[in-house]
Amino acid sequence: MRAFLLAGLLATAPAVAAPAVGVAEANTAAAITRIKALNPRLNAVIAIDPAAIAQARALDAGTVRGPLFGLPILVKDNIDMAGALPTTAGSLALKDNVTGRDAPFIARLRAAGAVLLGKTNLSEWANIRADASISGWSAVGGQTRNPHALSRNTCGSSSGSGAAVAAQMVDAAIGTETDGSITCPAAINGIVGIKPTVGLVSRTHVVPISHSQDTAGPMTRDVRTAARLLTAMAGSDPADPATREADARKADYAAALKPDALNGARIGVLRWATGWHAGVDERFEAALVVLKAQGAVLVDIATGPNRREIGANEFTVLLTELKADLNAYLATTPATVKARTLADLIAFNRANAAAELGLFGQDTFEKAQGTKGLDDPAYRKARETSLRLAGKEGIDKMLAEAKVEALVAPTAAPAWFIDPVNADQAPGGGAGGLAAVAGYPHLTVPMGGVRGLPVGLSFIGPAWSEARLLALGYAFEQAAPAMKLIPGLAQTVEERADVQALFAPAKR
Repeated sequence: MRAFLLAGLLATAPAVAAPAVGVAEANTAAAITRIKALNPRLNAVIAIDPAAIAQARALDAGTVRGPLFGLPILVKDNIDMAGALPTTAGSLALKDNVTGRDAPFIARLRAAGAVLLGKTNLSEWANIRADASISGWSAVGGQTRNPHALSRNTCGSSSGSGAAVAAQMVDAAIGTETDGSITCPAAINGIVGIKPTVGLVSRTHVVPISHSQDTAGPMTRDVRTAARLLTAMAGSDPADPATREADARKADYAAALKPDALNGARIGVLRWATGWHAGVDERFEAALVVLKAQGAVLVDIATGPNRREIGANEFTVLLTELKADLNAYLATTPATVKARTLADLIAFNRANAAAELGLFGQDTFEKAQGTKGLDDPAYRKARETSLRLAGKEGIDKMLAEAKVEALVAPTAAPAWFIDPVNADQAPGGGAGGLAAVAGYPHLTVPMGGVRGLPVGLSFIGPAWSEARLLALGYAFEQAAPAMKLIPGLAQTVEERADVQALFAPAKR
C-alpha cells in the first residue's frame, strides 16, 4: 500500500547497495524517507528528531527487545519529548520550549522499544484559541491537509498525527483529546483512534486544556497496533492524581483481541446520533450489517441526553480549567519561554498578529482569561452537571436500560473544505462528546467512505472498558477489511471518475 502513495515520488531514485542495518534503524530510515517524500504536500510533520537514527541504532545494539521494538512513532507537538525538539503546541510563543523531558507515557513507549521519531502538526493550542477556527492549522506547522483529498480538512486537533498515519508515513502516532481531538481526525483520515478513560494514561508534561477531560491516546493503521501502544502507555503516575487506578485497571489489550468477539455481544445503536448526513448514514447501516453478521445483538436506542445542556456546561469547565492548567504548565517551562501565563500568550498573539491572528482570533483565550478560578461555584456546578448528564444519566443509563455492553454510532462527518473565509464548516452528529465529557473510552475504526472521504464507526463504553471496546473493534475490522480506504493524494474529490461523470451534462 505504501508503494501506491510513493509511486512517482521515489521511482526515479537510483538503486544503491546499502550496508546491512538493524531492524529498528531500517524501520526508522524508511519512515524518514516517506516523511520527506510526502510531507511537503501534507504538512503533517513539524520536525523529525535529529537523534532518531541514533535511537534506533541503540535499540539494535541492545539485548532487550521490548514489545514495540523498532516501531517508529510520531508524537503530537503538545507533548514533551526529551531531546532537541521544542514542544510548541503549534504556537510561536513556545518555539523555544525545549523542555529536555519525556512525558511519563513517552518514557513508557521508549522503554517498550519504540523510536520516538518526531513531532506532528496540530490545531494550534489544540483548537481552544478561538470559537471559529480552521482545524489543522498552526502558526508553527501551517495547514495540515487530508491525504484523501488535499483541499479537505483533517479535523483536529491531532491533525498531523491522523494525516501522517493515513499517508503511511508511520504505522502509529500519538494524539491528545479533550473532546474529539483523537477520534475526529482518526475517522476523517481513515485510521483507528482510541481515546482512553481519563486517568488510564498520564497527562504530566502535556500542554493542557482541561484536567477533567484531557488524555493522550494512540492513532494507528489498525486496531492491534492501537492495542499494543495503549498497553505500553497505560499506568499510574504520582504527579497525576487522575491515574491512581491506572496500574490496577490496565491490561494487555492486544491479548484480548479475538476475531469472534462480536459473537453474542449486545450493542446499543445510537439512532439519535444519526440523520445529519445521508452518506454517513448509508455507511453506518452497512457497518451494522457487518456487526449483525458477526453475531452481535443490536438494540436500537432512540433518544439520548440533552447535548445542548451538556455542551454549555462543558464550555464553562473548559474555559476555567484552561486558564488554571495552562498557567501551571507554563510555569514549568524553561526560561527561554517568555510567556508564563495565559495573559502573556494573549499579549504575545496581539504583538505578533500577522503570524498568529491572520486567519482567526483568540476570543476563547480571552474568555478563559476572564474566568474566576477552580473555586468558582459556577465552575463547580458546571462540572457536576456536565459529568452527571454525560456519564450517569447519559452513557451509563443507556447501557443499563438497553442491557448492552457498548454503544455504536457514526464518529464524524466526511472531511469538509479547508476554508480561510468561513472557518470550519463541519456538520454535527456522532456521540463522541458524551465520552469526552464523561471521561469514558471511545474507539473509532474505519467504516468506508463517502465519495472517497473516510468515515468512522464509534464504539463507546463505560469507564475502563478499553479491552472490550478494542476487542469489538478488532472483530469488526477483521470482518470488514474493504472498509479501509487507501489515500491517493488527490487534490479534490472532484477528480474522482464517478464524480466527474455526475458533474458532466447529459448527452443529447
